[in-house]
Amino acid sequence: MTQFFADIAPITYQGPETTNALAFRHYNPDEVVLGKRMEDHLRFAVAYWHSFAWEGGDPFGGQTFERPWHPQDQMDRAKIKADAAFEMFDILGQPYFCWHDADIRPEGADFSESLRNFEEIIDYFLAKMETRKTKLLWGTANMFSHRRWMSGASTNPDPDVFAYSAATVKTCMDATHKMGGENYVLWGGREGYETLLNTDLGRELDHMGRFLNMVVEYKHKIGFKGTILVEPKPQEPSKHQYDFDAATCIGFLRKYGLEGEVKLNLEQGHAILAGHSFEHEVAVAAADGMLGSIDMNRNDYQSGWDTDQFPNNVPEVALTYYHILRAGGLGKGGTNFDAKLRRQSLDAEDLIAAHVGGMDICARGLKAAAAMVEDGGLDTALRERYAGWDSNDAQEMLNSDFDAIFAGVLSGQINPQPKSGRQEILENYVNRFV
Repeated sequence: MTQFFADIAPITYQGPETTNALAFRHYNPDEVVLGKRMEDHLRFAVAYWHSFAWEGGDPFGGQTFERPWHPQDQMDRAKIKADAAFEMFDILGQPYFCWHDADIRPEGADFSESLRNFEEIIDYFLAKMETRKTKLLWGTANMFSHRRWMSGASTNPDPDVFAYSAATVKTCMDATHKMGGENYVLWGGREGYETLLNTDLGRELDHMGRFLNMVVEYKHKIGFKGTILVEPKPQEPSKHQYDFDAATCIGFLRKYGLEGEVKLNLEQGHAILAGHSFEHEVAVAAADGMLGSIDMNRNDYQSGWDTDQFPNNVPEVALTYYHILRAGGLGKGGTNFDAKLRRQSLDAEDLIAAHVGGMDICARGLKAAAAMVEDGGLDTALRERYAGWDSNDAQEMLNSDFDAIFAGVLSGQINPQPKSGRQEILENYVNRFV
């Protein structure tokens, strides 16, 4: 046991009237929403990288956090970090967590030493998981921080980096499989370009497509039953990322024959960077049957970059979960808090309170979304708006051709008049629930 969270008791649900900063006001894991426990809808996960590996730096300043596991360059401190992490999972009652390889083990002098460190900490995790409820939602590889990845991983102009990437992902998939992980994620990292002056776009995309096919092939070879996910992001750290948004990723997956094998892990902050809303990205993925999992956070709308703050906007969250519920839920996916403290929030209590607040916001959003689903007002509005397409004439038109349609319009039988989209009325409707 560590002393990092020594004075913090397990968080309990105390209801909306409580003033206790370290209590759930809305998240009651056993509350039944649309026939399912709230915990089973939301499937919360803690992001190991932001909660434990991040040291509080930003582009203009270095480390602000001082943790018992700093500096993160020795195996004994990696185990102290794991001890603290699992203590936090217990305090929050977290069902899941997520990691990158570089979050959980120190970098070795070469690949073999890094692998030994990685395998040792995975076994350390497994021993802890034997007596706890917390499971692995997904694992992934950090192929963006070390200088070897400065020109990308699978898209790197150096084939040796492609090989190193493949070996790295293999080890992370093996570990995820060993831990019973329910998904495996590939984030683009530096899979993009800084300038087109030295970039062969076609070749890089083909290499990225082949790499992802190798991932799927290896999944089946080892018998991994989880879902392979890719995560859209338009920029940062590269000037342009090849996985720009949900629609771009769906097109990429179809081009390389992966639409039946890979789904999307969508992040709120990345949606904003791409000029979209989170509900848009979820709806796009759901429309193509590619909604896999979500990273819940928010960006500061004044900053223009990926600030990874904890969510605090119930209307945004409610509309996101509305589309998730209409799509049938998250399945094997979950709600991962890809969010970090502000670099001035130094204390262990801050880390717990941030997750408590985020979980409450998601619970409020889920309940509002469920209430809208049960009420059916938005579904009714959709049916009414598209009712004309349910007629026999409309369906026959879809199966005809331009000449037949032209004749019908020319005859004077068709003279459409615009109808209100009723957007303000629908916005007011949503506000009744949030």
